[in-house]
Amino acid sequence: MLTLLAAAALLAGPTAADVTLPAQPAPLAGTLLSPEGATSAVAVVLPGSGPTDRDGNQTPAIRASTYRLLAEGLAAEGIATVRIDKRGIGASAAAGFDETKLRFSDYALDARAWAAEAARLTDQPCAWLIGHSEGALVALQAVQEGDDKICGLVLLSGAGRPAGVVLREQLTALPDPLNTQAYDALTELEAGRTVAEPPAALAALFRPSVQPYLISWLPLDPADLLAAYDGPVFIGQGTTDIQVGVVDAQALAAADPDATLKLWDGVNHVLKTAPADRAGNLATYADPDLPLAPGVTRDVAAFIRTNAAR
Repeated sequence: MLTLLAAAALLAGPTAADVTLPAQPAPLAGTLLSPEGATSAVAVVLPGSGPTDRDGNQTPAIRASTYRLLAEGLAAEGIATVRIDKRGIGASAAAGFDETKLRFSDYALDARAWAAEAARLTDQPCAWLIGHSEGALVALQAVQEGDDKICGLVLLSGAGRPAGVVLREQLTALPDPLNTQAYDALTELEAGRTVAEPPAALAALFRPSVQPYLISWLPLDPADLLAAYDGPVFIGQGTTDIQVGVVDAQALAAADPDATLKLWDGVNHVLKTAPADRAGNLATYADPDLPLAPGVTRDVAAFIRTNAAR
């Protein structure tokens, strides 16, 4: 009988439950993953840009399941997580605003609300915010007004420079005169002015309906936001990330000398071991069976446990 009970305990594993957060115009949705034993801390996983779901996927192109794998790894370390579908995505689709009304601050307000709810669900004093990619900027803006329900920040693969700087680097690949037109559009939006007739070839980025959101997003400087925050911060960055560079992590670390900086050698944007060449790197984005790179979950868990005990 004891052998059977021991086997059952081993098979039990972490417990997943669907959770919702009251919001307008409809509730937001997520998954609470609780460790098998006692919960030492809880974190909210904030997704990156675009239609990224709670598992970290944008099907069919991105199926890396980065957030699910991270949550499972943290559960094994005694840390609960709430990973979320942001407004307009997945089970939170009905909560999406008309695109013309969405602002970057809406995501930050949601992150604050999720932190309070995660703490309540797990009977913890506060929740950590784990922001990945653009989610790192969401986390940084979420703490600007102070919040005792947010324990601290874990910033993974997050930009350390304003979005306009990064976008200009990416847009250099465009042919003339399209790149000049793109730069001009960015300059206008950064100044808070809309662009009446963006070039058709740039409509996906600068369509009129998304311009109010861009105007709310472009002025944000991650380094400045981090410098204004006095809570514990972990910065994690892979060296083979083809979307965000080590220079970004270093810019963040320079803004907060007390932050913990981890550079993971040979790790890419979706936190998996990957070569530097583009084709091989992107292949990992479509492989949910490929585990997170060694050290990623371990380092994040160690940081949270160490600071949660203070």
